[in-house]
Parts: sequence; C-alpha cells; structure tokens
Amino acid sequence: MSISPVPANAAKLQRNLGLWHVIIIGLAYIQPMTLLDTFGMVSRDSGGHVPMSYIFALIAILLTSISYGHMIRAYPSSGSAYTYTQKAINPSMGFMVGWSSWLDYLLSPMVNIILAVLYLEALFPSVNHWVWVIGLTGLMTIVNIFGSKTVAYFNSWIVAVQLVVIAVFTYLIYSKLQMAQYAANTRPEDIYELWSLKPFWDEMTSVGALITGATILCFSFTGFDSISSLAEETKDVKNTLPKAMILTTLIAGMVFIISGYFMQAYLPSSPELYFEAVDETQAEILLLVGGSAFQAIVLGFAIVTVMASGISAHAGVSRLMYVMGRDGVISNKIFGQLSPKFFTPVNNILIAGGVALTAGFISLETVVNLISFGALTAFSFVNLSVIFRYAIRDKRIKTPKEIFNYVIIPTLGFISIFLMWLEVDSITFGVGIFWAFLGFIWLSIKTGGFKKPVPQYREDV
Repeated sequence: MSISPVPANAAKLQRNLGLWHVIIIGLAYIQPMTLLDTFGMVSRDSGGHVPMSYIFALIAILLTSISYGHMIRAYPSSGSAYTYTQKAINPSMGFMVGWSSWLDYLLSPMVNIILAVLYLEALFPSVNHWVWVIGLTGLMTIVNIFGSKTVAYFNSWIVAVQLVVIAVFTYLIYSKLQMAQYAANTRPEDIYELWSLKPFWDEMTSVGALITGATILCFSFTGFDSISSLAEETKDVKNTLPKAMILTTLIAGMVFIISGYFMQAYLPSSPELYFEAVDETQAEILLLVGGSAFQAIVLGFAIVTVMASGISAHAGVSRLMYVMGRDGVISNKIFGQLSPKFFTPVNNILIAGGVALTAGFISLETVVNLISFGALTAFSFVNLSVIFRYAIRDKRIKTPKEIFNYVIIPTLGFISIFLMWLEVDSITFGVGIFWAFLGFIWLSIKTGGFKKPVPQYREDV
C-alpha cells in the first residue's frame, strides 16, 4: 500500500529558511538557559561534575549530528529519524522509531510550559497555575500556525539576549570566585580554586555517574535534531542543514561547558545543601548568584526564552506528525494536511498544543526523562541508518575517508548513545517500552498483522 503524491497545486511547506534562520531555531529549541534548570539534577547524579557530563553529552551529540548530516543529504525530508530509518533500514522499523520519537517531540513543548509556569509562580505566587498553562499554550500555538519563518524571527532576538544573560551570570560567578566568595552552605572541604580540574575530575569521579548525568543532558541538546524536521522549509537543504546541526551543537555545547564549570565551582558539594527542589533550580541559583532583583529580571526574561524553545519544539513535532500522516502510517486526513492559507500543518499544531496543556499535571523531572528516552531512540537509529545506507547498501567503504565517514563515525556515535541507554532510569525505560508496544500494536493493525506493506509516501522530496 502506498499513498499517491499530492497534487501539484496542493499546499506545500515553503522553502524560506537560510543557515542562520535554522541555527536560531535550533538554539531557541535547545534554550541555552536550560543549564540552570538541569544543574541540580545533573550535579546530584554526576557526583558534582556537571561540566564533564556536558563534555560526554557533547561528544555523543556531535558524532550523532554528523550522522544526521549524512542522512539529510540522502533524504531531505521533514520526517527526521523516522524517514531515515524507514528508507535506510526498514519501513516497519522506521515507524517504530517515529512513534518512539514522539516521546521526545510531543513532550518538548510541554516541558517549556512547565518551566515557564515555575518562573511565573515564583514571581506571582497567588495566580492559579492553569492561567499560565492555558495562556502560554495558546500563544505558542498561534505563533506556529503562522509559519516557520515567523518562528525564526520571533526567536532571533530572544536567543541573543539569552546568551548575554548567561555571559553576565557567568561573570558574576567568576567575580565571586575571584574574591573567594562561595555559596552560603559551602563546606570548607569542598571549596575549589578559581581554576581547578575538580569540576571535571577528582579522586571520587565515577564514569558511570558522568554518563548518568550526560543521559539527562540529552534533553538539553534535543534542539539540534529538531532542525532536521525543517528540511522541507530550508533553502539549499543538503548544505544548509548539516552545517546548521553541527554549529548549533558546538555553540550550545561550549556555552553549557563554560557556564557549567563556573556554576560547579561555586556550588561544589551536594545540591541538596543549596536547593529546596533539586529538579527546579533556576530561580534559586539566580537568587544565590545575583540577589532578588537579578532573579526577578532574569526570571521575567526566562519566561520568554522557554516560550521561544517551546515554539521551536512545537514546530518540530507538528512536522514529524505531518510526514507520518502524509505517509499514511497515521491518519492522512488528520495529520497529513497543510493549511492552504498558512502552509503549515495546523491540525498537528493544535494537537500538540492540546498535549502541552497537560503540563499542569506532570513534574519536570518525569518529562525530562521521557524526552531523553525518545531522543536516545532517534539518535541510535540515525547512526545505524548511516551504516545501513552508505556502508551496506551503497557499499561506500572503498577509501579510508568513506570508512571514516560511514562506518567509524556512526559506530562511535552509536556506542556513545548506547552507554547512555545503560543509565536510563528503570521507570522511564518501562514507560518508553510500553509506549513502543502501543506503537507495535497500531502498526500490526495498520498492516493487517504485517501481511501488507507499511504505507509510505511515494514522492521522494
């Protein structure tokens, strides 16, 4: 079974994004200030070595971003890991990867709503949180309906100001460390010198703990892969997107590592000594470092930054659902349609907005863990897809360069992601497997007990 190509006069996604448009959307999705939100969790799980966990995560993500670049050149479609696995390995496997990736894509807008609500509650504790959940979700949905270029323009100045805020924040910590001023609950035995290797490694460092921290930090980098969902809206896609993915990953990684170093040096011991809620640390970190006025100003801006990230995430999931609907593996009438007025998948944008409304019920740590499950699934199979497409199918392993590009890099990427799989929380793993099982049941129904082929869109874009 296959779905016929859409008529030539049907609405199509518009190619109007350049390199920096895409990088801005990726950085807005990643949201550099997320390092303040995850610091407590990662410091706890890594044994006080946040910057080293970021290095582990950066290496894995950078290797994987190279694999994404190879697959974008082969299949410049908005389906991302779903399309790559479907075309390079197997249509059924592709569906399962796409289905599992929904845990990443669908929940990413929600996590930004959760963060925005936390900041707003810190500033306006008397307002019911549902006012913020409904209002912010509505704003995010409306911006996305008007198209990806609107998203890029909305995010560009927000990303710039985020980087300025992080630079000021890091300088404040640097100044305190230079004057040997540490957080109030710092124990004498934990005090670090201004320039020290201890935030990266000491005699108590555990590689397993560092990887556990890196597994959480996959959440911080998930914006880099969302860029691939913009393939059908990007000019010169085969050159632009691979560059954008690597540059987005490197820019975010360097910001995270440098700022994470100073934060870990300033808060060197157990995060439980400093924070009331280890999984909600941004407000308390800002208060510790800059005082109440600084906290209020930055929290006010942070509300805007998480909305920028949520808007980018919302765009990504709506495109994934659009491609799966266009293929026919989920309802084409609901998911595979574009608005003839806005040239965006309005149905999917509204559905993703509906899911984001459940932010009023779920904790941040739960959502972050589930997003990491979906992200690790996608990252694993993108690396495998490079090997299957280029090394096995095309047999492009005749020169050292080809072996390096199409065997060694994706293999190292897969291994680095596999090490993170070993540290996934057992409850999260169980929920992820159950979600995948539901997808397997749906695929079985869709293919008549696997007697019919998996639906695919015939037109290669």
